[in-house]
Amino acid sequence: MDAVAETRTARPARLDVMPHRALQLLKSDLGLTARDLAGALAVDRRTLDRWTTGRTHPQHEARARLAALLGLRERLLASLGGLEFAREWLKTPSLYLGHLTPLEVLRAGRPDRVEANLEAFDAGVAL
Repeated sequence: MDAVAETRTARPARLDVMPHRALQLLKSDLGLTARDLAGALAVDRRTLDRWTTGRTHPQHEARARLAALLGLRERLLASLGGLEFAREWLKTPSLYLGHLTPLEVLRAGRPDRVEANLEAFDAGVAL
């Protein structure tokens, strides 16, 4: 197992920025909407709105999911070489995902499947 994979499995994702800033990054960099984020984070829109405005902050599992999404953002940018390519990749149907787009799968609350798709892409698996 390579060092990156060991790091991923050795410790849980950590949120190193304020939650509202993390949400801003995901929206601006990847073009995710509030609907996309609410689905990916498995919360309702009202909860997401409270996090976005800083009135409340995600706790425990929700915080870990947000940190994992930020990690996915970093891997997308590193693997695909930039924001434009990452946004396009998220909107492109994938055989690996049953002809759904990574964005549709993300919105359905399965960022783990999007992560697996990206890992397959990085490994050179034709998708």
